[in-house]
Amino acid sequence: MSTILFSDQLEDWLKSKSPKTVSQLGEVFGRHSFAITIVVLMFLPALPIPTGGITHIFEIISMVLALEMTVGMQTIWLPNFAKNIKLGKRTMQNALPFMMRRIRWFEHYSRPRNSNLLEKRATGMLIGFLMFGFSLAAFLAPPFSGLDTLPALGVVALALSLILGDVVVLIVGILIGLFGIFLELSLGTIIFKAFGMLLKK
Repeated sequence: MSTILFSDQLEDWLKSKSPKTVSQLGEVFGRHSFAITIVVLMFLPALPIPTGGITHIFEIISMVLALEMTVGMQTIWLPNFAKNIKLGKRTMQNALPFMMRRIRWFEHYSRPRNSNLLEKRATGMLIGFLMFGFSLAAFLAPPFSGLDTLPALGVVALALSLILGDVVVLIVGILIGLFGIFLELSLGTIIFKAFGMLLKK
């Protein structure tokens, strides 16, 4: 019996006529609802396409979900305004090809490795803590710098490690996120110093 890939399930849902709200993600996919919702929300900041200010809203929601994972919550809670936020049709159409290619890349090279470890509650709480840190780094990145991309991609990889049950993807996500924070701190400092010098002239 062939196994339906996560990327195929997600693509079918994104292309369907059902409402594309944040709350629907958790309701439709059920298992790994936290991880799946965070994957979709954080893929937009991780993509090299213009998305407007919507990415900051998605990063804030992802931080809330990551904190809920950190304290061990099993069910998603979000305020009504966040639940009803729609994934814009134009944004999703532009992001969908990039998103699917990257998820399928992870699926191609991934296989269940130490999946039992990833199913432990303590591991999920630790991953939630890392997701919060990387999401916060993406949120604090200087605007229009592109420095939010790697921390956001780190969050996506962490979430995918839970979905795919692969500890190697988890390690990759941690490395990507940490490297993204390093670049943000180093290059971000240079950007702010240069901006400050321009203001003084």
